[in-house]
Amino acid sequence: MSIETIGEKLRGLREAKTLPLRKVAALLDIDVAILSKMERGERKLSKDIVLKLADIYEYNPDELLVLFLSDKIMYEIQDEDLGEKALKVAEKKVKYLKAKKSK
Repeated sequence: MSIETIGEKLRGLREAKTLPLRKVAALLDIDVAILSKMERGERKLSKDIVLKLADIYEYNPDELLVLFLSDKIMYEIQDEDLGEKALKVAEKKVKYLKAKKSK
């Protein structure tokens, strides 16, 4: 699994498709500056935008959503002394809740 941010991944996908920022921004109906900031990690993305970009770039939406969610978690806990410990506890809770739901 890559450690690149969702913004870095999206920029790489856009550049691989040789699509200019202005064209992708127009497809999303957002300002070019906003898309540029999203790619640089200066503006947060929404799940909806990530899914639209997956479609535009013809890329696996699940992989982009995993990057999107991991960035959200990372930004929330990165400056916390107990962030990694809390993440491990949260992982156990998620597994527990999924197991409980499936019963």
